[in-house]
Amino acid sequence: MPRVRDSLRALPAAALALAGLAAGLTGCAGAGADVPPGKTAVVASIYPMAWLVERVGGDDVFVRTLTRPGTEPHDLELTARQVANIEDAGFTVYVKGVQPAVDDAVGKHAKGGSLDAASVVKTLPPPGETDDEEAHDGVRHREASYDPHIWLDPSRMATVATALGERLAAADPGHADGYRRRAGATANELTRLDRSFQDGLKNCARREIITAHAAFGYLADRYGLRQIPVSGVDPSGGPSPKRLAELTRLVSATDATTVFTETLVSPKTAEALAREAGARTAVLDPVEGIEDGSPDDYMTIMQRNLRTLRPALECS
Repeated sequence: MPRVRDSLRALPAAALALAGLAAGLTGCAGAGADVPPGKTAVVASIYPMAWLVERVGGDDVFVRTLTRPGTEPHDLELTARQVANIEDAGFTVYVKGVQPAVDDAVGKHAKGGSLDAASVVKTLPPPGETDDEEAHDGVRHREASYDPHIWLDPSRMATVATALGERLAAADPGHADGYRRRAGATANELTRLDRSFQDGLKNCARREIITAHAAFGYLADRYGLRQIPVSGVDPSGGPSPKRLAELTRLVSATDATTVFTETLVSPKTAEALAREAGARTAVLDPVEGIEDGSPDDYMTIMQRNLRTLRPALECS
C-alpha cells in the first residue's frame, strides 16, 4: 500500500503559492495533479485518516492529505488550493477538533460526502485545563469540546474503518464491495492490535504515563492507564514554571521512571522535566504525522509504542 508522501517538500512557500499546489499527498501525485480515471478523489486531514483511507480505499481512491509529512498538525492553515481540493473532492475524512481551519473548510466547501471520524465513536472530555496553560501567538488555542485524538485507541480506529467503508461505498457504489471488504480486513487488523495492547499492558508495576502533550487520553482510557501531560491537547502551549514544578512532584510521587517525548514537537520541556525528576526519556509517538520517506506506518508506530510502554511501566 502506498504511503503518504510530500513530493513538494523542497519547494519554498512562495513557489508553492505561485504554483497553486497543496503539499502532502499520497503516492507521487501533486495537489494540482488530475485525478486518475476511475478513482474517487478523497481528501484526508491528517496522517492517521490518510492511512485509513489508503487501507480502505485501496486502488479505487486517489488520496490528498492536507497536513505535510513531518509537520505538527494542530495549527494547520489551508492554502486556496487545499480549500479547492476539499470542494472538488468526492469525499473528505477528518477529525473535527484537531484543525479548526479544516473544520471550517469542510463545513463551508465540502460538496462531496464527508466523515468526521470523531462522530462515529464515543469521545472523551478534553483534559482539564490548568491556569498555567499559555496562549499561542497571543490567543488561547480553540479547543474542541472533547479530546480529538481518537486514533490512539485501535478499537476506535476499527470502528472508524468500518464506518469509512460504508461511507465510501455510498459515495462510490461501483466499488462498494471492495470498500466493505477492505474495511473489514482493516478493522480486523486493528482489533488484533488492540488485543496486543490489552495483553501487553495488563500486568504493570505502574499505570501513570508522563506525556509531552495530552494526546494519549484514549490510549490511557482503553488500557487502564493515567495520562499526566506536560502540555494540553495542543502541544504549542508550553507549561509555566509553576506547572513544571507540579509535574516534577507528580513524577516523584508516582515513581515514574520515564518522561515521554514526541516526534513532531521539541523535546526540550520534557527533557528538562526528566532531569529535574531524575527520570529518563523515551519517545511515545502520538501518530499525528510521519516524516517523508519513513518506512513506518500507523501499525508499526503503534506496535513500537507498545514496546516502549512495557519496560517504562515495568509490565510482565
